[in-house]
Amino acid sequence: MLRRLYEWTLSLAAGPKADQALFWVAFTESSFFPLPPDVLLVPMTIARPERAYYYAILCGIASTLGGLLGYAIGALLYDSVGLWIINLYGYGDKMEAFRHAYAEYGLWIILLKGLTPIPYKLVTIVSGFAGYNIFLFVLLTIISRTLRFLLVAWLLKRYGEPVREFIEKRLEVATILLLAFVVGGFVLVKYVV
Repeated sequence: MLRRLYEWTLSLAAGPKADQALFWVAFTESSFFPLPPDVLLVPMTIARPERAYYYAILCGIASTLGGLLGYAIGALLYDSVGLWIINLYGYGDKMEAFRHAYAEYGLWIILLKGLTPIPYKLVTIVSGFAGYNIFLFVLLTIISRTLRFLLVAWLLKRYGEPVREFIEKRLEVATILLLAFVVGGFVLVKYVV
């Protein structure tokens, strides 16, 4: 089953709608979707390494636009949609402390969390909820998210063939590592941050 899913993802990554799928995954991940764009970015970059930086920039743009949706959820719909999403990730009881931290460390919170596996939707929603300066939020999101995706693209462009070989030979291990990456982000949010 994993092998078929991997083959399907690679075919999607090389297909004509791959760019659109990558854009929408990156967009929705910054506001509500649980999976990071890496699930498409990695196979797409492996399938077409000459487009690695294009894919990274596309993810950065989509993530920034999706971040604006997350910001709007936090600013305008926090009591309904925003709180529901925050509670879904187990972060509801820490919101007041997080909002106060924004007053002093907002810049660093957005920059650093944009580079980590921590679900970025939490940052975008809390930024809106805390009333963080929207122009600074957009600038910091562009910087942190684009750098994050450019780093992934660079690593895959440089080491893509060994990564592809590892994935194809040890698909189960690669799947577990990807799941650990995603779950690790949620664990960091719940217990560390």
